[in-house]
Amino acid sequence: MSDYLNISDFLLPVDLKEISHTEGYKDGQLGQAIAIHCEEFPDIDDAQIVLLGCGELRGSGLIHGQSKAPDIIRRHFYSLYYWHHDIKIADIGNIKTGSLYTDSYAALKTVVQELINDGKTVIILGGSHDLTLSQYNAYAENKKLIEASCVDALIDLDLDSPFKHESFLMDMLTGEPNYIRHYNHIGFQSYYVHPRMLETMDKLHFDCYRVGSVKENIDEMEPVIRNSNMLSFDMTAIAYAYAPATTASPNGFNGEEACVLMRYAGMSPNISSIGIYGYDAQHDKDELTAKQISHMLWYVLDGRSRGRREATIDERESFNEYHTAFAEVETTFLQSKKTGRWWMQLPDKKFIACSYKDYLLASSNEIPERWLRAQERG
Repeated sequence: MSDYLNISDFLLPVDLKEISHTEGYKDGQLGQAIAIHCEEFPDIDDAQIVLLGCGELRGSGLIHGQSKAPDIIRRHFYSLYYWHHDIKIADIGNIKTGSLYTDSYAALKTVVQELINDGKTVIILGGSHDLTLSQYNAYAENKKLIEASCVDALIDLDLDSPFKHESFLMDMLTGEPNYIRHYNHIGFQSYYVHPRMLETMDKLHFDCYRVGSVKENIDEMEPVIRNSNMLSFDMTAIAYAYAPATTASPNGFNGEEACVLMRYAGMSPNISSIGIYGYDAQHDKDELTAKQISHMLWYVLDGRSRGRREATIDERESFNEYHTAFAEVETTFLQSKKTGRWWMQLPDKKFIACSYKDYLLASSNEIPERWLRAQERG
């Protein structure tokens, strides 16, 4: 418990009276089940999932710089019902706003790093999308190569923009030393992205998935997210009708699709941090966007509960095993009897997450794209 006292200096407690409008929570609601940082820092030793607010907005050019967004999301999340009793949750409050936005970055990085090093899965309630950089830097500080995925309608590599939230990917993907082994961009909308930007991403062997193709085959994103260590979700990826606080686009994911992606993140044994960014509470209607985010959080718990039932790759009796050869390469596919998920073996004998479609391609003697990409990365 005392190990966390050094991070509590960076945090403000949750004002529960303000959030619940002094009503409190009924038996069975999440607000009753979460260990919340109110008067004092909670015991989070048993918590697998830790919520952390960071309302820093100055990286998006907003002068007032501090958003109530995390607390509005909490209001709706706490009132949902707690179905997954095998998952213990803590909420350690909000990052104190620094005098400069870079101070907030540093505080967020320190807290996230401490938590992931202790085996927690951290969910960051943002704040503007540039906070992804702090999320990434928590891993970079450990000098560990990671795979990162980002759900966003735009690709934030606009070097002409004065605002960090439109250019932070440049620092993340090309900064030195660099710890990004692989990057996936999920749900971009082509008409908002310069074609040359996609060519650049392709040259770097990064994978970008158009919103239309993701919507058609959303289950293809499960292995993409499963292989990732961190996920950053910009609310601009969701269509305006489902998230009215984000005025980015009339098109994008619907509410259920966003929840499915978050369930995949919960199911991943590799993901140790999830950031939800870009919720501008001032533009919300009837707090519908906050409700949408609260449902997405609920689905992370749902995914984590399902993922906990998964066997490890070594427990072969829990998997259906398929041996196949394509292009003179022999490989093995495994399908979990518990969750139905798939893995394929690379020539170095490592197994990576894949989909049923990859197995079907290999069975018809075609090389799955996912296999090729993994080979290119070495």
